[in-house]
Amino acid sequence: MAVLRHAGHQLLNYSPLGGAPVRQRSHLGAGIPLQIWAGAVRSAAVRRPIILLCAALSLVFATAAPHLGALSVDAPAAASPAAVAAAAPNLALASVKLVPFAAGLDSPVAMAWRNGDNRPYVAQQTGKVVIVTAGHIVATALDITSQISHGNEQGLLGLTFTRDGRKMYIFYTDVNGTARIVEYKMNGALPNLGTRRVVLSQPHPTYSNHNGGELMIGRDNLLYASFGDGGGGGDPFNNAQNLTTLAGKIIRIDPRPTATAPYRISPYNPFYFRPGARKEILMYGLRNPWRYSLDRVTGDMWIGDVGQDLYEEIDFAAATHRGFNYGWNKREGFHPYNGGARPPGSHDPLLERPHTAGDCAIVGGYVYRGALIPNLPGGYLYGDFCTGEIRAVVQVNGAVTQSRDLGLNVSQLTSFGEGPYGGIYAISRAGTIAYFTKN
Repeated sequence: MAVLRHAGHQLLNYSPLGGAPVRQRSHLGAGIPLQIWAGAVRSAAVRRPIILLCAALSLVFATAAPHLGALSVDAPAAASPAAVAAAAPNLALASVKLVPFAAGLDSPVAMAWRNGDNRPYVAQQTGKVVIVTAGHIVATALDITSQISHGNEQGLLGLTFTRDGRKMYIFYTDVNGTARIVEYKMNGALPNLGTRRVVLSQPHPTYSNHNGGELMIGRDNLLYASFGDGGGGGDPFNNAQNLTTLAGKIIRIDPRPTATAPYRISPYNPFYFRPGARKEILMYGLRNPWRYSLDRVTGDMWIGDVGQDLYEEIDFAAATHRGFNYGWNKREGFHPYNGGARPPGSHDPLLERPHTAGDCAIVGGYVYRGALIPNLPGGYLYGDFCTGEIRAVVQVNGAVTQSRDLGLNVSQLTSFGEGPYGGIYAISRAGTIAYFTKN
């Protein structure tokens, strides 16, 4: 096993292919507020049996929950978000295992929860958004199979909901390869097809790879999206360093339309006032930021950027820092790429993984903020498509302080999901989803 260095790598001919979490009401598997139930009973003689009954039912449901895909298997944290953030993770003591959550899916790549619904929605790369209950598909919420391209890194790639659950956003590549972000208003559990609205289109005409595809609604209610550098090897169009295109970038927009535009742009975006630059850009110098995430407690950004020939990388930016240039295509991991000079002001990754260790396509994950795994909250989970290995890392002030191979493996790992209370799920292209819990 290669020693983890504070750097990263990208994708050559491999691919992990081919939301913002919303607080929801408590579910059965997450525990029952016994005090509320018992407090409604005045008699102590009656209250005690009710408490015992409720505790027994809670234990039954908590035991059954890992096998019920309809339930959220991550429980609400007893501590406040500030207390959770302050608790120091200890990866060496974290005991973690993966438990099956769903099967029978067709190339799943993303999952999201809609406020008011405890069932996860899963985006399948082949073109459908499906609803999962009891570990299996129970409904098709959306089918755009005929509208997408079907290359190895193309298709339906991203899914998220507004924090109130009233709108769904999807990211896909259309039949011409153009990346599109599309909005649907929800009608109950299903999108209203008559409300379809194209929010943003990014041309991708030459190559079929490096499309990005992550979508997320942040705590600021803005929509974040990632775009690859346009494909090919080595960024032949030099898109990643070019601020006049969205290719090789992570962007942030307000998806609400105006009278003349399909979306708005926050004046707090780092390039909003720079002449000639696309105002939507939040981060740049990226090759294929297939999966990134925002820490639900701190707002810090973590980016899994798929590498070229030698290195995979995880990039990091604290919530107070935006507009970073991560160096591609002049840098790969901590190293010059193809003899390139470091761009002025560019940032090295937090960590890199060399291809000599077997890695080929990094898959960015989430900072664990769940309540089920002691010593893990605050640790960032990520993996790799080729090795399937799952790792955790802790940073302090932008430097790695802890790192660990968790000893878990997911064949054909393509993505991660984050539940409504901070639990994390591993998504396999083979058609399965598993969740992380205490061993």
